Amino acid sequence: MQHDTPLIATIVAGLGLAFVFGAVAQRLRIPPLVGYLLAGVVVGPFTPGYVADQGLATELAEIGVILLMFGVGLHFSLNDLLSVRAIALPGAVVQIIVASLMGLGLALLMGWTIGAGLVFGLALSVASTVVLLRAMQERRLMETERGRIAVGWLIVEDLAMVLALVLLPALAGVQGANSNNLIADPLASWLGMGLGGVLALTVAKVGVFVGIMLIVGRRVIPWILHYIAHTGSRELFRLAVLAIALTVAFGSAKLFGVSLALGAFFAGMILSESALSQRAAHETLPLRDAFAVLFFVSVGMLFDPASVLREPWPLLATLFIIIVGKSVAAFLIVLAFRHPVGTALTISASLAQIGEFSFILAELGVKLNLLPTAGRDLILAGAILSIMLNPLIFAAVDWLSRRLERLPDRGSDATAAQVTTPAKLSAAPEATRLTGHTILVGHGRVGSIVADALNKSSQPFLIIEDADNVIAKLREGNFETIVGNAARSDVLKSANLGGARYLLIAIPEAFEAGQIVQQARAANPGIQIIARAHSDAEVEHLRSLGANLIIMGEREIALGIIHNLFEWQARSPVLQA
Repeated sequence: MQHDTPLIATIVAGLGLAFVFGAVAQRLRIPPLVGYLLAGVVVGPFTPGYVADQGLATELAEIGVILLMFGVGLHFSLNDLLSVRAIALPGAVVQIIVASLMGLGLALLMGWTIGAGLVFGLALSVASTVVLLRAMQERRLMETERGRIAVGWLIVEDLAMVLALVLLPALAGVQGANSNNLIADPLASWLGMGLGGVLALTVAKVGVFVGIMLIVGRRVIPWILHYIAHTGSRELFRLAVLAIALTVAFGSAKLFGVSLALGAFFAGMILSESALSQRAAHETLPLRDAFAVLFFVSVGMLFDPASVLREPWPLLATLFIIIVGKSVAAFLIVLAFRHPVGTALTISASLAQIGEFSFILAELGVKLNLLPTAGRDLILAGAILSIMLNPLIFAAVDWLSRRLERLPDRGSDATAAQVTTPAKLSAAPEATRLTGHTILVGHGRVGSIVADALNKSSQPFLIIEDADNVIAKLREGNFETIVGNAARSDVLKSANLGGARYLLIAIPEAFEAGQIVQQARAANPGIQIIARAHSDAEVEHLRSLGANLIIMGEREIALGIIHNLFEWQARSPVLQA
């Protein structure tokens, strides 16, 4: 019996080819993200062979965006968002204005209308949620100041795009375009509101949504999860987390006109205040990763490779605005707020691409007859190419940062990383003078306990850490700290691996820990290495790379239970029958 299963076929083709192309990309030392995009091109309508259902792929990708933003919210508290409002709000607004004006200028040069130019410029001004967050997570920047600024900047952009989507039909009416049956807000249409009224209503609805989430959601969402957790059912807890994320996102979009991504972010942020936030993040991680891959596949399906040859100069100009124009604007804005050059480079690189909101704006602009189809094609091609080039841009930023760090007068004291003069860069890792010492990588829940024990024993040791808030506390406690990602060779070199006796890796990421172990063993064959792991596979991986001892949390808990049980039995022997 034959079955028509477009959903299953789309998932199988998307994930299967993404795995193949991602593995090839990883083998070639190219980010797997590029492989996912190429997989989408292969199953897209512009290449021969099998064509996946583009509509289904896009909807599956939306689930990925929801889950990803929910996960970000779980690690991003309201205080974090408020702490960066001084730069994220004006910075994002100014950057949107600059990029929109550049897009408008290009549109006018191509003979388009002002309305088309505004839609085109807005589409080029907003970065992709998935790409930005994936870049931050891969570099372990989510917990740093620059990571918080990037996410706060992204939230402001999302809010601005929500307003834009609501106002576009009104703009189409002013321009005399055909906007029949496309008014984004039925209430505004029923009340006969003009542009100002639509804007006021949109701001009011977003305000009501945020108020409900802060007042009601802060009590209801954690209570639901705590109740489910007490039932003891892991399956039900996982289902509750997914149901909350998807329901809040969908409900916010339908009732308040807020984007799905923004609604999911607020749900996660409210839940982050609960003690169960870490468990919720862990339970949703596999689905977040799988659907994020489908997002990149769906983006790849939109790309017509022939457009690169068909309109090369407009496409190059579009790419220039996305990669250079936006980046330079963001770079100067961050410097204007007296943040380090390193932070400015990271923010500008993370914003040098466009994504899902750009597609939505382009599609709506075409439906409203504001934007020509050629504009939509340029936006899609610019999005694909900028996403594919984004890992290379980050690599260039890393290279430039290392070059700038070698310049004279980079500062050698402990506070150099927090320098506020725009002309200076955050401090490069300064080589330690310690020998015969212990190197501790990470100062989280595990690393902080290890550091306290080492400090009490008066052993010489230093800590490698890259989270800004943690670094500040370490410096207050006068701990010798090397700032940076320990997987970087220059950071490990600054810790004097050759002269160290012990290396303690307290970070939970096994793959990153493996890179550290491999470099440490090559630099100092005699160093004693202790690492942590969460599974037998991670234990074998780290052992194969040269770790002397791997501690697996679950195993140590079991041994601790057995040890204490036997001690109790020894003190109070059970009476024999």
